[in-house]
Amino acid sequence: MAEENKEDAQAPQPPIFRLQKMYLKDLSFENPEAPDVFLAKGEPKVDVNLGLKHRKLETEDHYEVTLSITAKVTNSQSEKTLFIIEIEHAGVFLLKNIPEEHMQPVLSVECAALLFPFTRQIISQVSVDGGFIPFLMEPINFHALYENSKRQKAAEQQ
Repeated sequence: MAEENKEDAQAPQPPIFRLQKMYLKDLSFENPEAPDVFLAKGEPKVDVNLGLKHRKLETEDHYEVTLSITAKVTNSQSEKTLFIIEIEHAGVFLLKNIPEEHMQPVLSVECAALLFPFTRQIISQVSVDGGFIPFLMEPINFHALYENSKRQKAAEQQ
């Protein structure tokens, strides 16, 4: 019986990946040209910037992952700003028994992919509340972004 307990204690533990909490760190909506932009003709032009940060928290096996998105929408004809949305949307994740070589992909791909649909919904709702049609961001391939970032860092080191 005691031998079985020793074997269980030495057996590899399964990985744990769990979103503990999701929250807004910062949210800004600007409509600097209102109400004129609602009367102007022209197609919208969109510029989106995405950032991703992660850090280990003091609590064991917990990490904060933050998506930062800035979306600036202008009128293609008048070049006037329709609106600017800035958001920092974050989550606390429990990541336990995950091999070190897999931590960066989990934080940069899996955690970000889990947060993004909620971030996208907040952005859409804020644009509607600002008087515009829903601003629906295209899905993001976080795996491709991660691989591109790795290649870019490797090229810079050479």
